[in-house]
Amino acid sequence: MFDSFVIVDWSAASQPKTGRDSIWICAVDRDGVERLVENPQTRHSAKNLLRELLSDATARGERVLLGFDFPFGYPAGFAQRLGLNHAPPWRAVWDEIAERLKDAENNSNDRFTVAAEFNRRVSNRAFPFWGCPVRFTDDFLGPKHHNGHAADGLAEKRLIDRWMVGAQPCWKLAYTGSVGSQSLTGIPVVRALRDDPRWAQRARIWPFETGLAVPDAAQIVFAEVWPSWWRRDIRGDYGPPNDKAQVRTVARIFASADGTGALPMWFVGDPDLTAEQRRVVETEEAWTLGVTRARQRAAPAPTPTLPRLRGRGAPCVNRADETLPRKRGREDRRASGGPVGAEIASRVRKYTYLRDPEAIYRASFAAIRAEADLPRFPAVQRSLALRLAHAAGDVAILDDLVSSRGAVQAGRRALAAGMPILVDAEMVAAGIIRDRLPAQNRIICTLHEAEVAKLAAAQRTTRSAAAVELWRPHLQGAVVAIGNAPTALFRLLELLAEGADRPALVLGFPVGFVGAAEAKEALTGFGGGLGYVALRGRRGGSALAAAAVNALAAGTRA
Repeated sequence: MFDSFVIVDWSAASQPKTGRDSIWICAVDRDGVERLVENPQTRHSAKNLLRELLSDATARGERVLLGFDFPFGYPAGFAQRLGLNHAPPWRAVWDEIAERLKDAENNSNDRFTVAAEFNRRVSNRAFPFWGCPVRFTDDFLGPKHHNGHAADGLAEKRLIDRWMVGAQPCWKLAYTGSVGSQSLTGIPVVRALRDDPRWAQRARIWPFETGLAVPDAAQIVFAEVWPSWWRRDIRGDYGPPNDKAQVRTVARIFASADGTGALPMWFVGDPDLTAEQRRVVETEEAWTLGVTRARQRAAPAPTPTLPRLRGRGAPCVNRADETLPRKRGREDRRASGGPVGAEIASRVRKYTYLRDPEAIYRASFAAIRAEADLPRFPAVQRSLALRLAHAAGDVAILDDLVSSRGAVQAGRRALAAGMPILVDAEMVAAGIIRDRLPAQNRIICTLHEAEVAKLAAAQRTTRSAAAVELWRPHLQGAVVAIGNAPTALFRLLELLAEGADRPALVLGFPVGFVGAAEAKEALTGFGGGLGYVALRGRRGGSALAAAAVNALAAGTRA
């Protein structure tokens, strides 16, 4: 069903934070092989990273499932009590939260103020939201549970939360299990990603926009997940911290379920829901993907062996039964079993496949050498060609690989001298194996600097092109890796034509149907001794740009 699976462990922290109880993101391909494990310190940077990830995936024509670990909906009747009578109830609530919540780039936010205003509109008192810091005082939000649900007509929990024994209520904003704060800060991010004009027509929120059914027509599917549903399957050696172990494990569980044919049944939810329950789930409350029965304990979901994450991970030790400490937020809900019933588990197949990471790499490189005719390239360029073919999974791209004389040597000398690496997208930076860089080289991405948006508006260009303006102080002798935006490459060439300092090497791998081929033709025809490596035509991407940097850093090793 899907080409990649992304699991996001969210956080409502009010200041930048990494490590335990912060944001963790893991992306794996359909075989469960990690493409990305990141721990962005703010929600703003997490949103940008996810946007870059989706941009790369859609450019490759991939189908993506994104799971977020917070509730997508509220108990039935919330929209009406807020006075929101337009659009589907879930969307009206999402729009209202996104319009009112102020969430700054440094993670400071006004979620308690927003909740207090919602309480005023719903009940004119401190109901239904509750929980706040001591320093926050407002007549319409209290620090303790109000115990008002029976009298005031809004349920404390959604149907799915009652199905999963121990679920925390989405009204709870503070203290252990404050899933309500995660929803208030997370829903605007999912909404912005879903509505990005680059893929809005191909993106869907499950089950609000798809119903409790397989979303066959969508290229990007956003869903609510709960990692603790698989608590006994969480791999302790995928952390620490526990949050990291959870996203890495659950991403593989989804990929494995897709491979075994179990995943389509998860989108149906509980088949025994009544027609009215389905209506409430599909229009207001949402559902947690993977929960197919209420409060049942089931056989463990399959957990595939984890290959080493290149440059980041450690060898995997199978400790699937290890018990992990609880985390704050949504993960404090007690485990109530897995989503796979005996009828599903009985169909799980066993496959014969390579499991040792080093053996996989050896076999991959041997296949490339057998198919790619590497001797046609100069000896100094063969390891670069090998790694590009490996990153693309396609030796045919090498037919379009071009470079200037001495380009590879110039790039290696620049890295050895400690020169910086300038990248046009965070996904390029994420793919560079930092501990293999020869001189702890700085990786600079200016795309999300505060002044970029103003520059883009003033110059009537893309943010990617405007971000190149901030490269000027770093260009002299640098390695430039462009794996996403053709406009960034065009603007770089314009700056160089105007007399800006020359980089040692430009790696030109922008991707797309508009401008990518033309930008690379402009690079190869620029002249003046500018060093370059490029892939002619539309193909490219952040993974290839990062692979080119990694090949330069590795020298002739492969």
